[in-house]
Amino acid sequence: QVQLVESGGGLVHAGGSLRLSCAASGTILSRNFMGWYRQAPGKQRQLVADHASGGSTNYADSVKGRFTISRDNAKNTVYLQMNNLKPEDTAVYYCRLAQFTKTYWGQGTQVTVSS
Repeated sequence: QVQLVESGGGLVHAGGSLRLSCAASGTILSRNFMGWYRQAPGKQRQLVADHASGGSTNYADSVKGRFTISRDNAKNTVYLQMNNLKPEDTAVYYCRLAQFTKTYWGQGTQVTVSS
């Protein structure tokens, strides 16, 4: 079993920054993807960014140049540095880990950006 614990959400003014963290515990395979998705009210959950254990990263077009995903494989932790936040970034952010045939989700952390 795998558990994901997120932290770092909150309320920030437009143009501000936040850093999200997600620590995974349990049976973590050496090859996996860890990443962040978000879900705004009334919308589907969408990819923000993900990071393969081998190093490759992938970003949604809407966050390129503003958000940076990184990970510490030794700690099984993934981070999302969010800069120049916009009101449209307001959502619940979910951590996701995918390994072999299984996908795990965190409980979500609220990010609210005021204009």
